[in-house]
Amino acid sequence: MTVHIWGRLSSLNVRKVVWAAQETGVTFTRSDAGMAFGVVKTPEYLAMNPNALVPTLQDGDFTLWESNTIVRYLCARYGDTMLYPQDLAARFDAERWMDWQQTTLNRDSGAAFVQWFRTPADQRDAAVIARSTAATEPALAQLNDHLAHRAYVGGDHFSMADIPVACDVHRWFGLPQPRPAWPHLERWFSNILSRPATRGVLDLPLS
Repeated sequence: MTVHIWGRLSSLNVRKVVWAAQETGVTFTRSDAGMAFGVVKTPEYLAMNPNALVPTLQDGDFTLWESNTIVRYLCARYGDTMLYPQDLAARFDAERWMDWQQTTLNRDSGAAFVQWFRTPADQRDAAVIARSTAATEPALAQLNDHLAHRAYVGGDHFSMADIPVACDVHRWFGLPQPRPAWPHLERWFSNILSRPATRGVLDLPLS
């Protein structure tokens, strides 16, 4: 069985998957795809992922898309019971925060990132950045409050829940704009950055 990840590392969603794979220790390969790399509109890629998006995972004969689902799969198949909790309450608590990352944090924060990093300076819209910031800061304050009484998003141990959330926080912290102090969030994120499996993911510049 060979694990292969399709997608460019400038993608937050690809970073989630690569980091998850590195946490598990599974051997994998990766091919750049998306944006300047192309590939995603080819018939061969569309046969794997009809959305023409990244990432896509191949694990032998099994193909999977949707980044957080891929993170769950990798942690369940190749990780341990800390990464993929066996207790149903703990597992679905992790699932909840992974969904929150997609439906709330990423939705709110993405527009500011696009303005700062994917839009030419003379075309940036300050109002878009302001709206994104106004929506994102309460979400991060909520996360800061959540982390006031626990070491990680899912509780006392690092788990799959931390991966998508930390990728989004990494992106937000990389924006060239001021932000409030969130001491619990910052403590958690500092601990996240100390994990060896984040190398080659969270130490890369935004682009």
